Amino acid sequence: QVNLVESGGGLVQPGESLRLTCEASGNVFMINAMRWYRQTPGKERELVAAITRAGSLTYGDFVKGRFTISRDIAKNTAYLQMNSLKVEDTASYYCNADFSGYFPESWGQGTQVTVSS
Repeated sequence: QVNLVESGGGLVQPGESLRLTCEASGNVFMINAMRWYRQTPGKERELVAAITRAGSLTYGDFVKGRFTISRDIAKNTAYLQMNSLKVEDTASYYCNADFSGYFPESWGQGTQVTVSS
């Protein structure tokens, strides 16, 4: 199995930036895609961004060029650079890893991002 630990959340003002980090440990060689999701109370978890081992990228429609996902396979780490943050980006952000269906997906514990003036 794989353990995921997120970091980098915090409180920022609108327009500022944050970089989230997701460190994976365990059977990391089995990971295909790594993803960032976010969730606010009372709402479903939504996909923010995803990156496969091959480097294919996917972003949620609401990202609109503001966020960038990247991955350092050698360091077993994924990043989410978030620029031009908005109040509506406030959420708990979760890291996810999948194994191309061979095993259940892994989830981190989440990191809180709060955007407020």
